[in-house]
Amino acid sequence: MRRLSELYPGPARRFGVMALAATLLAALGGCGDRASGSTKPAQFVRTQVVRAEQHQGTMTLTGELQARFQAQLSFRVSGRVVARYVEVGAHVDTGQLLATVDPAEQQADVDAATAAVAAAEFRVRMAQATFDRQNTLLADGFTTRVLFDQAQQDLRSAESALETATAQLGTAKDNLGYTELRAATSGVITERHLEIGQVVQAAQPVFTLAQDGERDAVFDVSESMFFRDVDGGPVSVALVANRDIAAVGHVREVSPAVDPKTLTVRVKVALENPPSAMTLGSAVAGTAKLKSTTQIALPWTALMAAGSSAAVWLVDPATATISMQPVKIGAHESGTVIIEQGLEPGERVVVDGGKLLSTGQSVTYDKDPS
Repeated sequence: MRRLSELYPGPARRFGVMALAATLLAALGGCGDRASGSTKPAQFVRTQVVRAEQHQGTMTLTGELQARFQAQLSFRVSGRVVARYVEVGAHVDTGQLLATVDPAEQQADVDAATAAVAAAEFRVRMAQATFDRQNTLLADGFTTRVLFDQAQQDLRSAESALETATAQLGTAKDNLGYTELRAATSGVITERHLEIGQVVQAAQPVFTLAQDGERDAVFDVSESMFFRDVDGGPVSVALVANRDIAAVGHVREVSPAVDPKTLTVRVKVALENPPSAMTLGSAVAGTAKLKSTTQIALPWTALMAAGSSAAVWLVDPATATISMQPVKIGAHESGTVIIEQGLEPGERVVVDGGKLLSTGQSVTYDKDPS
């Protein structure tokens, strides 16, 4: 191995020694810089002291505005539809004509019943004349009691037949009137199930009429919602399109059965004096208050993730370092979350600036406990 003196003779040797020393010093300086950079500086965060406070949450669901009373309208006789006078969405008045079926068959029944009444009236007149004659002859002794009784019986039979024929004529006229479908009350047509030329059967629903008057907000509520402690007070109902248009209501009816398809329960809320802008079919949002409870509420910005569960950064006031604390969320609300388990009153958590933190890192924060 060759010596340094052989590589760098004379002045060159001194220059080489100096260069080697400078290189070693630079390397040592670089190691010091890296060592000092391995410690992260304390990061400023916003914190909040955990408090258990009285909290009253809310529950908001969307539904639809419907009429309190709805009627399925149908013809009382069968026939072929020859005219339809209203469409879906039309407002109708009591007695307004909605549709008609072909009245030819019912008109023929009326004509036949009219002829039967005329024949029965003629038989009554003939029987009355025979009875009057027998009554006169019996008084003068020129007829027998048997003939008189027979004439009286024939008169009563003719009168009974006339009454039957008259009743049948009335029924035939009623059936003729039933070929016209009229609104039983005023309201709005919400459904239509017939077309011109269609043959409909008696009692087959052809129109749905939402009656004027009281209105209900109808909600399909998830079965799990019934396990929450609802306050039971009034429900605030507002249009989804315009929250300024609102009304107050109360729960009027809760369906006793769960819908097997949607697994929901239908709840009807009766509205008190709803504004005219809340028309049938409008989408509405109903908000009910929950019972007041003692809970821990934090801003949603405090939430972090520890694997698949929710967590928050917990600050140790003694060392000003942080640690990850898993929590169980009880409910989500607008801007806040309700913590059910994992925190105790008096603990301090990070509510802002926690996205880039790591366990054990030092933090600085405002000492104000609020």
